Amino acid sequence: MYDTSDPRSRLAAAVPTVTAAGAFTPAEIGRYYEDAPQLVAERSKTWMTRGQAMVVAYSEAEPGAVLERNGQVDEYVLLLPDRDKGAEVEANGEHMSVAGFSLVILPPGDSRIVLPAGGRVTRVFSAQSPDLNAACANASSFAAEHPRIPPFRQWPDPVGGFRIRAYGLDVPPQTGRFGRIFRCTTVMVNYLDPQHGPRDIEKLSPHHHDDFEQGSLALDGSFTHHLRWPWTTNLNVWREDEHPHLASPSLIVIPPPAIHTSRGMEAGLNQLVDLFAPPRFDFSRQPGWVLNADEYPMPADA
Repeated sequence: MYDTSDPRSRLAAAVPTVTAAGAFTPAEIGRYYEDAPQLVAERSKTWMTRGQAMVVAYSEAEPGAVLERNGQVDEYVLLLPDRDKGAEVEANGEHMSVAGFSLVILPPGDSRIVLPAGGRVTRVFSAQSPDLNAACANASSFAAEHPRIPPFRQWPDPVGGFRIRAYGLDVPPQTGRFGRIFRCTTVMVNYLDPQHGPRDIEKLSPHHHDDFEQGSLALDGSFTHHLRWPWTTNLNVWREDEHPHLASPSLIVIPPPAIHTSRGMEAGLNQLVDLFAPPRFDFSRQPGWVLNADEYPMPADA
């Protein structure tokens, strides 16, 4: 259910790819502003939260911090939200200097991220790496797979092969386009347009996903995430509505088929980033929505 001014009101109804019964699963929440970090290095602290298909690693780094992945099985995304804090990125013998306020896609294999000025850093992975899954604060929530989410399916290789790709996030809003969306073979990131002041309570967007989860990463401000699970014929699986109010930085992973909408709450900047693994078909089918679509083809059967 979208307001008519919301570009998502044009999306066609999706056809579920799985049929599942049984108990609904709760949302997963990481309160990075008050939780203990999962990884503490000499110059960085990292908080890690997972969903069924994604792992999010949020780091706060001092100048000179280094974040590394060796033998990474697939592509992942790096978010540099601070305009004055860039990174030196190396992967498989390639090197790139990346300015702040950028999104970077790193290839499979060995990679190294150096943060000369420190800052906030988020990495978004698929859940195809057992070591990352095990490091998450909520790893036990996924001891068994959640049946409402289909098996992970990687998208086709990028045009020209795997390499470091960097994109500036200074993309002005455009009528009819929703946010600032980028995709790779494993994840989709929507760096939503900034919201200043509380969201209009008469223009919320309650909706649900049948067979995929949504991660909502709060980088600035605070958000109330409203969640409601459907009523079924079996009262045993009903869940109470939830309305967690999360400051930043924080992450909520919203499971299907919870009806959800998020409202920015602060008088200043409220910045939310939506995350999906693998990329969404419905967003990808909208002309002009995915800003790097020319580099990342859709599956042939899309």
